[in-house]
Amino acid sequence: MERKYDIEDQCVAFGAAIVRFTDGLPSTLASKHLGGQLLRSGTAPASHYGEVQGSESPKDFVHKMSIALKELRESKNNMRIQSLSGLMDPKKPEHEWLMKECSELIAIFNASIKTAQKNNSLKK
Repeated sequence: MERKYDIEDQCVAFGAAIVRFTDGLPSTLASKHLGGQLLRSGTAPASHYGEVQGSESPKDFVHKMSIALKELRESKNNMRIQSLSGLMDPKKPEHEWLMKECSELIAIFNASIKTAQKNNSLKK
């Protein structure tokens, strides 16, 4: 039997990769600042997705998914800044994976929110 796609596992793997990346940043003022922000925003979606699974209503589901999406967008922009400033090398495979994975998670969360909103509006 084929394993079912698991967004929670994907969020946890992304968060773990963010931890490894931020632990490897140099000890400069900029990297401490950006690394700290990325550590918080990049690990948050896994926790928020855990909360999503306990949503009490469709509206609560959309709200919790939106919070996770906000954190992913923050992470993406943070990594873009780090890439342009030289703290992150987009040609390095693990850094390229982080950027692609973040974009993929953004697309998944965005599509889930839109679907939930559409399904919720159809029920009214």
